[in-house]
Amino acid sequence: MSERIWTAGLVVIGDEILSGRTQDRNVAQLAVWLNVQGIRLSEVRMVADRTPAIVEAVNTLRTRYDYCFTTGGIGPTHDDITVDAIAEGLGVPVIVHPEAREELEAHYETRGGLTEARLRMARVPDGATLIANRMSGAPGIRHGNVFILAGVPHITAGMLAALTGTLEGGRPLVSRTIGCWVAESEVAELLRAVERDHCGDAKDAAVAIGSYPFFREGRVGANFVVRGADGDAVARCIADLSERLALAGYNVTPDGI
Repeated sequence: MSERIWTAGLVVIGDEILSGRTQDRNVAQLAVWLNVQGIRLSEVRMVADRTPAIVEAVNTLRTRYDYCFTTGGIGPTHDDITVDAIAEGLGVPVIVHPEAREELEAHYETRGGLTEARLRMARVPDGATLIANRMSGAPGIRHGNVFILAGVPHITAGMLAALTGTLEGGRPLVSRTIGCWVAESEVAELLRAVERDHCGDAKDAAVAIGSYPFFREGRVGANFVVRGADGDAVARCIADLSERLALAGYNVTPDGI
């Protein structure tokens, strides 16, 4: 019987991301965090600050995967519309969460007080619970399998820390890397054959091989990453791949180049 694989989707929200003014760092940090929780990030969408786009993306990913995360658009300004859009998608009203209001009042007590703009950060879709935020006072939000996080990476990290160990997941993915000074096109068939031979009958025994080419020191090379939920299966696959590459005449660098 194969082990249950838990999955998640991510919606990155913000005009500033799509315009290039801001470079997203949350995809990488969420993917790494999810893997530790035994959850695989399966899809990422980037959408503008537009209600229809947010509604469509969140409703699709929350039904397609076990969990749906969003980053961005929960600040105090007029263009922070994530909460309203997700509430619309869920079919619930927006309310001011009493605990969120208390947290913001305490945070801003010596910072000019809780203004109407700051109070916007206490608004949640009705029925939501809060995700602690020790960085800036404004909490993240959970509604069912939807997790609404800040867009600022270090604040997102704090919210993820608060969620650590609270989500149901499976075994985290294990990965091993080797590298070769070779054009990946030269070994494409070899990679395909090794992955096929080690795919396994059960999903939890399966491995996948990723190839990541680069150009360095005036020549081409590639790092090959073997991933899977079963550490022993990953070890067997990396050993077999290393052996076949060596037999084909390529020098293998453990842990990648």
